[in-house]
Amino acid sequence: MDTTTEQFPCSLNIEVPFPTPRLASIALKALQVDKELSPLVRRTFSITNSTEGPTNGDAGNVLRTHYEATTNRMLRVAVNSFMDSLNLVLEVIQELDIDVLATKDSPA
Repeated sequence: MDTTTEQFPCSLNIEVPFPTPRLASIALKALQVDKELSPLVRRTFSITNSTEGPTNGDAGNVLRTHYEATTNRMLRVAVNSFMDSLNLVLEVIQELDIDVLATKDSPA
């Protein structure tokens, strides 16, 4: 075990697919503004094409968030806060984004 794993033994990956790479990028930019308040939690963001890993020049449409924490409790608190923020970002995108509105208003 390396020292990072020993210091932050609890981890979680969250992958959120978006309809377009542009929407994934908007969500990433909105969410990464807020830094983790606790030094007991680490968070990193990336955009991927799928569950295979970071994109290589191609714009991906999956927002991937990796959390590491010292305890399960700290991980839970951080992820709950992230989910609240993600929910707000998704609601704003749904209400205000032109592409989403065009998709919502077009006949199925």
